Amino acid sequence: MARTIDGILFDLGETLLHYGDFDIPHFFRAGAELAYEYVTALGQPVPPFETYYKKQFRVIRWKYAISQLTGIEFDAVRVMGRLSERMGQQLTPEQHEELTWLWYRPLGEHATLEAGTRELLREFLDDGLVLGVISNTFVPGRLLDRHLERAGLLDLLPHRTYSADIGRRKPRRSVFKHGLARAGLQADRTLFVGDRPWSDIHGANRAGLISVLKDPAGRHAGTWFTPRHRIGHITELRDVVRQYADPDR
Repeated sequence: MARTIDGILFDLGETLLHYGDFDIPHFFRAGAELAYEYVTALGQPVPPFETYYKKQFRVIRWKYAISQLTGIEFDAVRVMGRLSERMGQQLTPEQHEELTWLWYRPLGEHATLEAGTRELLREFLDDGLVLGVISNTFVPGRLLDRHLERAGLLDLLPHRTYSADIGRRKPRRSVFKHGLARAGLQADRTLFVGDRPWSDIHGANRAGLISVLKDPAGRHAGTWFTPRHRIGHITELRDVVRQYADPDR
């Protein structure tokens, strides 16, 4: 089917992957326990667990707060690596990466997909649409790709832009331009689907993309940042795409 759009780019958290309401300290502690066991098994020096956990939690929380204020993203693998060095641990780059993956794993295993997500993405790909992701995340892309592969989404989202990899966060225009360039798409012929009015909808609107707000509970009905379209469930995107069928072909 001929269309007036060429592709769809998605936010990740709460748009495609659903973490829901979760207790951040609980999942951080669970990840810290896995990381602590890993480092201990390697024979590296470690402080008592509570000290280890609190140091990690504080530094990540501080880095996250700064990134929210500045729009500059950090890379959790590098942060964890520097913290490990200050504790006297000598880890290889591969071990640093595994350490960060173990820290993220409990939260990743908590994530769910809405029914029909994989089938919808496959349908869009089969119809010739270009698909990808633009995500704000301090977990570097190679680790999130690992999660997407386990979730059966990696091959369905071939073009992926992660803020941890480029050092900038949405709603900066440059982040959207980076994602468009990576996917070979033009802004005015691309849908962007996200759940956050500021970073996703405002950012996509400023960058010239066709914005779609995913708002299942209707919490953002009065937002100042007006999306072009609204959906509640991801499969409702099928009806949005139908609106872009080219009437002249």
